[in-house]
Amino acid sequence: MGMCNSSIEPVAEKIARILIEIEAVGCNPEKPFTLTSGRSSPVYVDCRRLISFPEQRAEAMDVLCEVVESRIGLPRVEVVAGGETAGIPYAAFVAARLGLPMVYVRKQAKGFGRGKQVEGYLEPGRRVLLVEDLVFDGGSKLVFCRGIREAGGEVSHVLTLFEYGAGGGAAENLAKEGITLHAACRWEAVILVARATGYFNKEQITALESFLADPAAWSQAHGGV
Repeated sequence: MGMCNSSIEPVAEKIARILIEIEAVGCNPEKPFTLTSGRSSPVYVDCRRLISFPEQRAEAMDVLCEVVESRIGLPRVEVVAGGETAGIPYAAFVAARLGLPMVYVRKQAKGFGRGKQVEGYLEPGRRVLLVEDLVFDGGSKLVFCRGIREAGGEVSHVLTLFEYGAGGGAAENLAKEGITLHAACRWEAVILVARATGYFNKEQITALESFLADPAAWSQAHGGV
């Protein structure tokens, strides 16, 4: 593709290319998508779709493991956790690649059996990496991290395939509880690849850039909160 942009990391560009390749990204300014926050968005990204494409999935997991190694450091990760439900397959793939134990975290402790929020075996004091598909404001990630801490694990890093951004403030929200966010890809990389490949047309890219510049104003102008 011959793309070169010093502000976009190779890791982000790789993930953006993979997501576009499997058509996990869509843009429809005329019929905006509604985010869980109630905000309208001209774009969506469906990271869950990746689990169905073995070749691209393998490449993406290589990238995630590369991020663990370069940004966190392998010795700092002793257990990989996935959040219910979308994070579970990614945690499993990463744990298998790194040869590490895995657990998964429920949104809330189940009200029957042993009533646990963390499933699997988590030895107290172990350093846990939470692996997720997507982050917007970090709210659900905090729920999972608190669950890990309550179960005796130490968690100070969250790794996601994609950060939606758009004013979600995930990194800041997680940092308040001593957790660092590592997102492999963001919209800026998607715009770069979409423009280079012709995946989005001019109008779609304009809508996306306009949304990212002021997500609240774009949303209010298009029927969202």
